[in-house]
Amino acid sequence: MKKNLLILLFILCAFITKAQKVEQYCEMTAMQKLLSRKVTIDIDYGEERKLFSFKDTRVKDELGKVKSFNSVVDALNYLGRIGWQLVNAFPVVESTSSTGVVYHYVFKRQFDKSELTEEAAK
Repeated sequence: MKKNLLILLFILCAFITKAQKVEQYCEMTAMQKLLSRKVTIDIDYGEERKLFSFKDTRVKDELGKVKSFNSVVDALNYLGRIGWQLVNAFPVVESTSSTGVVYHYVFKRQFDKSELTEEAAK
């Protein structure tokens, strides 16, 4: 009887823990720096942006400076190190790009609901 109760308790704990996890997505675009092989990355977490808001969403270091990466692969490895998992990559033709094509990378990551703001967890 005690063994069955213990197994039931473990199963219940697993369901409660699973219910508190939330999967979140982000989209990364990499832009090559002018006259350089280094890239900067822009990350879109899906938050609302105002029409005339020009918020800089490039990744920054601890001092608030835009972080440079040696290549797109370096940027992909950076996101992997901080827990994001690559889901998909696709090209988008953009006239503002020097090459005409910008690659977009979609990532996902599991978060505890407690780590997210109320608006993001909905």
